[in-house]
Formats: sequence, C-alpha cells, structure tokens
Amino acid sequence: MCNCDNHHDIDAELDRILGGSLSRRTFLRSAAAGSLVAGTGLAAPGSLLAAQPDLEDAEPDVSDFDGVVRIGYIPITDAAALLVAHSEGYFEDEGLEVAEPELIRGWSPLIESFAANRFNLVHLLKPIPLWMRYQNNFPAKIMSWAHTNGSAVVTGRHVEVNDFSDMGGMSVAVPYWYSMHNVVMQMALRDAGLKPVIKDQGADLAEDEVNLMLMPPPDMPPALAARSIDAFIVAEPFNAAGEMLAHGNLLRFTGDIWKNHPCCVVCMNEELTDREPEWTQKTMNAVVRAQGHIQDNKKEIAHLLSRDGKGYLPMPSEVVERAMTNYADDTTYTDSGAIRHADWGNGRIDFSPWPYPSATKMLVGAMNETLVGGDTTFLSGLDPEEVADDLVNYEFVEKAMEKHTAWHNAPGVDMDSPFAREEVVKL
Repeated sequence: MCNCDNHHDIDAELDRILGGSLSRRTFLRSAAAGSLVAGTGLAAPGSLLAAQPDLEDAEPDVSDFDGVVRIGYIPITDAAALLVAHSEGYFEDEGLEVAEPELIRGWSPLIESFAANRFNLVHLLKPIPLWMRYQNNFPAKIMSWAHTNGSAVVTGRHVEVNDFSDMGGMSVAVPYWYSMHNVVMQMALRDAGLKPVIKDQGADLAEDEVNLMLMPPPDMPPALAARSIDAFIVAEPFNAAGEMLAHGNLLRFTGDIWKNHPCCVVCMNEELTDREPEWTQKTMNAVVRAQGHIQDNKKEIAHLLSRDGKGYLPMPSEVVERAMTNYADDTTYTDSGAIRHADWGNGRIDFSPWPYPSATKMLVGAMNETLVGGDTTFLSGLDPEEVADDLVNYEFVEKAMEKHTAWHNAPGVDMDSPFAREEVVKL
C-alpha cells in the first residue's frame, strides 16, 4: 500500500531543494511533454544530450590577474576542500585575498568560466583537464586531487535492479562524458555483458543496451523521482538525496569498484602557476590544509557545507552528513552488495591530496575504452607515461603536504611508499 504521507514529504523536500522553481510534479509533467521548463535550468529528457562547451575562443592569457583567489564550484562534496579553505580562513592565513565562491549548476558552464579566467581555482572531474589540454590545447593543470571515492550508482524505486546485469534496456544519467562516473559505469556495464549506447531519449533499446545521457547533478534526484530516468551515477550529496528524498536504491559505491579512486581534481591555469609560483604555493597550502581538516571532522564539515550551515550546498544537513559519513558501518550496504570490499577500509568520501601517477596512467587507458559524445581521436595518440608527467604538477602539492601532514592517516596512504601505489579495480 502506498504511504501517501511519505510520498508527500518527498515531494515537499524536493520542492524545497529546487528553491520552489520547479516541483516534482511539474518536472513529471514537463518530462512527459518533452519540453523545457522556462527559467529553471532543468532540461526535460529530450534535451539532456548536452553539448560539449566550446573552448575554441578561450583565452589562456592571465595578464589581468589581480591576486584574488576566485573559486567556481559545482554544489557537490567534491568541492569541499576549496569551500572549507574559504570558510575557515585558510587562504587569509596564507596572506591571500579570496572572493566568495560562486556556485555553478553544470560542468559545461564551469569549464567555460575557468577557460575565460573568471575563476582561477576550480575542481574538475579528472578526465576534463585531460580533454581540455590535449583536445583543446588549453593549459589546464591538475594541482592535486580534490578527494577520493565519493560517488555511487542509484536506481529508481520504479525498477528492480539487484546487479548491473539487470540494467539492460534502461536509461542512466551521467554528469559528463569526460567523468570518472562515465568511466566506472561503463566498466561495470561491460563486465555485466551490457552495451553502453548514446541514443535519443525514448529511442528503442535492445535488451543488452543501456542508454547514457548527460544531466547536471542537481537535476538527477528529481528526475529519478519523476521516473524520467531509471538510474544515475554522480557525486555526493546527490546519491544520498536519491536515497533519502527520491527513495532510490544505492546499487554500488564507485569507491568499492576502483579503490580510493580520484574523482574531482583541483585545477589551475598553467600560465598562472608559472607566472605566480608564490601565490600558487600559498593557494595549495590552504587547499591541502582544508583536506586534512575535512578528513578528521566529516560530520562537522557536512553541517557547515549544508544549507543549515553556511549554505555552500543546497541540501539539508542530514543529507550531506549521510553523504560524507554513512558507509561500511551501515549493514544495509554490505547486505545489499553496494559494498563488497569493506576490508578496503575507505570511507564513503575521503580527502587525500596526492595525485598518484598510476591513476592518471590508468585513466588514459580507460578513456580509450569509454563511449563519449564528440570527437575522441585525440585519446588514441596519448601516451599514459607522458600524460602523467605533463598534465599534473606535483611540486606545489608535495610542498603543501610537507607543511600540513594530516593526510598521513587518510585511507589508502602507505607511509612506506606515500607517493606511489598500485591501482585496484574489482567489479
């Protein structure tokens, strides 16, 4: 029997998260009509195959740099290190001026703003700077990892999915083609004998096909509740929101597939890092310090980030707290198989800054096996060893880690060999 009061609560909470601009019922009606809801920024299913940002006219020139740290971020926990460094005054402690961080709803506008030098410190999905640097010749540079793990696959309450092999014929939202989410999702689908495809919404699918589409992370929980998608893979806190607010089922944590994998990375413009090494070092000192503080105080930081704290993220504190703390100690996840490797000892999301070269090398190979929209010919010519040396700057983060050492105790760090590791993937 339907628990109507409970469903009403879900509708009301989703309405609140969307700021009143779009209710769940309105989303459902607009999805059925295949239209755009004016003024909300939420695309109906037919328009979810979003285009890549156009970087042809991007100007990497940083001659007008004024010394102010300018942060752009997506409202996900991946941005936590940048936001906490701002909140706790760590930039000021380094003698830097910092502007109020600016929330951006989707990856394409964040990339375009970074390329236009509107922001000089951003978090980007790890494959994005790869694409920017080698497809678009933009001098994006990975400065550190922003976090590890922190993503999951959530399926709708209207479908019965106990394993990836049950997802044939379904539609799955991913946040961006060049994302760890897309990479890991396709690894899992191929392992289950399924074929990832990119087709129009509503197109006929074979029993072994899974249709992938792009969707901004904030739109995923209401889309799942509206049944316009069958599942999504995304960063927190939108998986926790999918569980708590849309009553979705958390199928699998990505950190339980690729052990302590990177997801978002801290990025800067290489022209700026070359021109302003002192500013760059101070900025990275603040970011690395923030990561250690978050790792040691996840519950407190979850409240700070939430709309009940300082409002960096639009989710209530209980959702963000679940996203940052609820993991292997919840037997629901181990019983369901969402966690199969509790012995790995990682958290739902962890914060460790070192950008292991082994993960970059593995990513280059994995991207060559991953279906994405747009031209991918540049990937086939990339040498993993050269990319690991060229795409990532190790100097500033290493010096920051010498100054702030809380990372010593982060999951996956082996102090006998702190800057090298072997990548572990178990589906």
